[in-house]
Amino acid sequence: MKLREILEKVKSGEISIEKAEEEIRIFRAFEVEEIARIDLGREVRKGIPEVIFGEVKRDDEILKIAERMLEESKRCIITRLTEERARKIVEALPEDTHHEFDSGVLVLKKKGFELRKSGGKVAILTAGTSDIPVAKEAEVIAREMGCEVLSFHDVGVAGIHRLFPALKRIVEEDCDVIIVVAGMDGALPSVVAGIVDIPVIGVPTSTGYGAGGRGVAALYSMLQSCSPGLGVVNIDNGFGAGVLAAIIANRVARFRVGNG
Repeated sequence: MKLREILEKVKSGEISIEKAEEEIRIFRAFEVEEIARIDLGREVRKGIPEVIFGEVKRDDEILKIAERMLEESKRCIITRLTEERARKIVEALPEDTHHEFDSGVLVLKKKGFELRKSGGKVAILTAGTSDIPVAKEAEVIAREMGCEVLSFHDVGVAGIHRLFPALKRIVEEDCDVIIVVAGMDGALPSVVAGIVDIPVIGVPTSTGYGAGGRGVAALYSMLQSCSPGLGVVNIDNGFGAGVLAAIIANRVARFRVGNG
């Protein structure tokens, strides 16, 4: 729950001052031994949950942090894990810990955690099937920030006719922002940004080889786009795209539902 929500609930009499104090106290920084300082207050300040970057941490370090985060906030999100590492972490936690694993992202929740829907709408497009794992990372994060997510895969410029039914649906659903994930030439975000009146976030992926491979050509192509209204994150940064899209969508939703 964000600080504004807590204050609004106190104002309306929905929760007591004591309950509000309890909610605010949850969102603070705390230390996990000498390996981490966890900033749960980030969600109150910015609406972005604290997330563990798992790729370069040891399993025992991740487990210690996850256990403390579950104790304090009832939820823990870990990115960039292999399926095997995620399985080991889940097996070390209490059996009643709910878990979901998709495309390197592990979401852990204790009983009683409630995900509040924001009303924000995020659309995600991928140019090819190979781009789906990065798109899924963005999708999981946007959902965990309260957004509804519509995803459409394999609609790249090699078969441009595949794109238009997806764009039609995105416009009909009144999505607030579009994440476009593409490797190789990275052309799709520019095409989308040139058609719609919706903010577009381009995500280059490391799909590709040879000259300009590993996402370099895709990144440069997006940065050099002549389509206005296109922002770009780093190569394979599905997490960053998901967070940015959710911030945009959640702010739009506040005013759409009259909570501004």
